Amino acid sequence: MQRPPLAGGTAGPAALRPLIDVVLDALHQGAKTRGGPLPPGGPEPVAQRVHAAATTFPTPGTPLPAQDTGGQKPRTTLIPAHGTGAEEALATLVRTLAEGSADPAEPHCAAHLHTPPLALATAADLAADALNPSMDSWDQAPAASALEALLTRSLAQEIWPHGGGPPTTSGTPGPTGDALVTTGGTESNQLALLLAREHHGPVQIVCGAHTHHSIHRAAWLLGLPDPVVVPAPTGTTDLAALDAALTAQRSRPTLVVATAGTTDTGAIDPLPVIADLCATHHAELHVDAAYGGPLLFSDRHRPRLAGLEHAHTVTLDLHKLGWQPVAAGLLAVADPSRLAPLGHRADYLNADDDTEAGLPDLLGRSLRTTRRPDALKIAVTLRALGRDGLAHLVDHVCAHATQLAQLIDQHPQLELYEHPTISTVLFRPRDADDHAVAHIRRTLLADGTAVLGRAHARGRLWLKATLLNPHLTPHDLHTLLDTTLSATTPRATTPRATTPPPTKGSPR
Repeated sequence: MQRPPLAGGTAGPAALRPLIDVVLDALHQGAKTRGGPLPPGGPEPVAQRVHAAATTFPTPGTPLPAQDTGGQKPRTTLIPAHGTGAEEALATLVRTLAEGSADPAEPHCAAHLHTPPLALATAADLAADALNPSMDSWDQAPAASALEALLTRSLAQEIWPHGGGPPTTSGTPGPTGDALVTTGGTESNQLALLLAREHHGPVQIVCGAHTHHSIHRAAWLLGLPDPVVVPAPTGTTDLAALDAALTAQRSRPTLVVATAGTTDTGAIDPLPVIADLCATHHAELHVDAAYGGPLLFSDRHRPRLAGLEHAHTVTLDLHKLGWQPVAAGLLAVADPSRLAPLGHRADYLNADDDTEAGLPDLLGRSLRTTRRPDALKIAVTLRALGRDGLAHLVDHVCAHATQLAQLIDQHPQLELYEHPTISTVLFRPRDADDHAVAHIRRTLLADGTAVLGRAHARGRLWLKATLLNPHLTPHDLHTLLDTTLSATTPRATTPRATTPPPTKGSPR
């Protein structure tokens, strides 16, 4: 049996090139067959098509012989007795995945902070996959670890341009901040709470009612007291309530969590005032800027993040408003010395004598051991686009959101929640109750014509459009609203059709 080629080395590119062509063709065909933002019909038809494609093999491949199941019905397997070959496997399963995907590059796919990744970032990720550095020891990732160190310091400098650590005894600015690469906001928030706990002991978290659920989960996971939750009646933290909560916590170490870009509305907390309250009450500040952080690159929108520089830790997600493939998260820290508790020793990865001899110790850069070199795609994007290129993308999607809000505001059948802070727009048909709003969203999903989110605000349920696609046009915005309104009335038509599952034994 011939051994399959490897992706790396000098021979890897030649082996990859024809396979990449197969993948690209399958992606195109799958998207063309889907014909919209997601497959119609709902979960069951999608699962049936996936099952049929994954368990149907062309001749001469046959399924594995059935095992003794004790008289019960044999389980279907996607593992054939004999392989179907790289081209067939890629063509079949990649096309099936593309056909059954919710594609954020489609103009009407706008439910979540689910970004359409840039082609250049995806191409960079291919190189990361081919080289396969593992970021847990220098001898597995010599160049990747050096690139990650440059990236993390550069991004931290965007938050703390004058140094983030405590001033020296001579009064000069403290050390430059640093950052850890994470899988996203959930891991970053967990790390922020962990570092606060290790520095202060069982710190008390104080956060707004709008705070991301990962903060509550992290407090539970780390054995911290339940967070003190203050109201956020207008979508941002109630400052008087926060002051009162901090006054009540004077006798214990406290970490305030503020948000720069909420998941539901994109709202940004009043960071300068919150930072002042933290200073007054000797509390530390963590800002979850997973969504809004990349506003830093835009001269137009950066002022909305005023006060971010007072945070001790900041969560960033570049697979949201940064157009990166998942995952591309970071936790930035003002004082790099706060990372010391993450230090860990495993002799086969960072032996003391190796570290003393000058080999970088990477194990303290994450709670994970094996890590992908996610810094590569981010660094490629930053280099390719530059600050002005990223600002252009940020400004573009924010402008799209403003345009959509204006269209809704002027539409007699639609109600706008409020004008957007970043790129999230909440709206609902006038005179619709919450049950009708939920039904409209599910109808659009079942039809495969639009992917809108849902959010509760001011006691009501709203449809949510999170605009992250920089290629949207005014026509796309108009048709999104028209499509939404079409789901408010009974229709005799059926959802648009897609490719039926293959019959058993048919080749693909």
